[in-house]
This record gives sequence, structure tokens and C-alpha cells, in this order.
Amino acid sequence: MSIALLTDIHGNAPALRAVLQELDEIHNLEHLYVLGDLLAIGPDSNEVLELLFSRNDVSVITGNHDEAVLTVAKDEPYPKSHGHVKAHHQWIADRLDQRFIPLLEELPRTIDVEWKGYSLHFTHYALAKPEAPISEDPFHKILSPSLKRMERMFRSVSADLIGFGHHHPAHHYEGEAIFINPGALGCNNRPTAPYAIVDCQGDKLEVNFKEAHYDNEAFLKSYHKLKVPDREFILDIFHGGQLDQKNGESE
Repeated sequence: MSIALLTDIHGNAPALRAVLQELDEIHNLEHLYVLGDLLAIGPDSNEVLELLFSRNDVSVITGNHDEAVLTVAKDEPYPKSHGHVKAHHQWIADRLDQRFIPLLEELPRTIDVEWKGYSLHFTHYALAKPEAPISEDPFHKILSPSLKRMERMFRSVSADLIGFGHHHPAHHYEGEAIFINPGALGCNNRPTAPYAIVDCQGDKLEVNFKEAHYDNEAFLKSYHKLKVPDREFILDIFHGGQLDQKNGESE
């Protein structure tokens, strides 16, 4: 039996569908863990949440964008660190199906499980202050993970494997624990969606990085069709200007 890890879906429903289709073909998949940032950047919030919450083999934690969108939807204090993208989060919140709000409110920040005799810890990112907004915590500013930094950031966590997200590139470090970030599923400069499979092989945990390929053309065009706030910046930074490369123009 194996488990799957994915993170940072960021409102990209076709990418998520492609990964779920591949996972459904793995007959020995025991469980799927989603490590936060389901929402924002991409426009497909309701489709993403429907795909996840309709399954019974998924455990989901919250991320900084999920928490920020939720504060807007509930008219609560908004995290200062995300002030520059509040209009974008407002656009996401205005289109969020209200039935998902209580489900988002219930999402934990961490999940700890025992699996095959190993302790697993899942979170969106390390927090020095447990109740602080993720994006305002000091660890949030560490943009270049390394084994040394991971061991320092998670020094209060005792686990054999620590899964996290937040930084969009994939990371894999092995020291006293295995630290793994599958990479952002929904933000890529190629039409691929990364995820990871964790297996128990003999007396050790084995991590394998995977990619699901999908047709992202309609998804990228939807930014302009839906008039997503900050769409030019998002397409350039988070999708590598793919729309420009495909069409010779962005409109």
C-alpha cells in the first residue's frame, strides 16, 4: 500500500483532475494527503473543492491562501502580509460556493498519523507561532529551503517523514527525518501537475515524484475570459507566460 501527497492546487481544476485520475488507477493507494493552498491564483475554487470534498480517501489541511480567502468571505481581519493581493482574494471569495465555507473552517493546520510503523507529519509550512497567520510567521520568509533549515524549522516535530508545501518547487531532503514538498500541483510553466507517492519498502520509506500531464490551454485562457484580477502577473509568474507562448498574445 502507498499514500500520495499533493499541495498548492491553487484553483487549478484540470490539473487536479489529471492527478486524481492517475491516483485512481493506482490500486494499492491507501490515502491521499493534500497539504494546503487549495484556493487563489487559479479561478476554479468551487470545482477544486468539489473534487476533494466528494472523496472519502482524502485528508486536507489549510494553507495561507485558504485562510486569507476565508477571512474575506467571513468579513474577518485580513492578514497584512497579503494586502497586495486582497482584491484577488475578494474576487475568489465572491465566487465561492457558500456550502464550502464551513468545510474550509474545519480544516486543520497539521495532521499527524502513524503509518506502517512510521510517524508522518503534514503541514502547509512550519510555524514558529502556532496561532499566527501562516504568511506572517517568520518562517514564511525562508524562501530557500535546505536540510539544515528544515531541521531547524521543524525542530519541535518528532516524525519520520514531514510533508509540506508553500514553496512551489519540489524539495526532498533526508536527515534525521525525510522532508518532502511534492511541488505546486496547480502552478507550473509546463502543462504538468506534480505530486508524490510514498511507499514502505522493507525497513524504509521511499519517495517517488510523479507528474500528470494535462491540456491546460482552456484553463489559461479562462483567466482573461473571467477577468481574474492580477491575471497578467499571475500568468507570467505562476505559469511562465504559457498563454503568450501558445498564442503569441495574452488577450
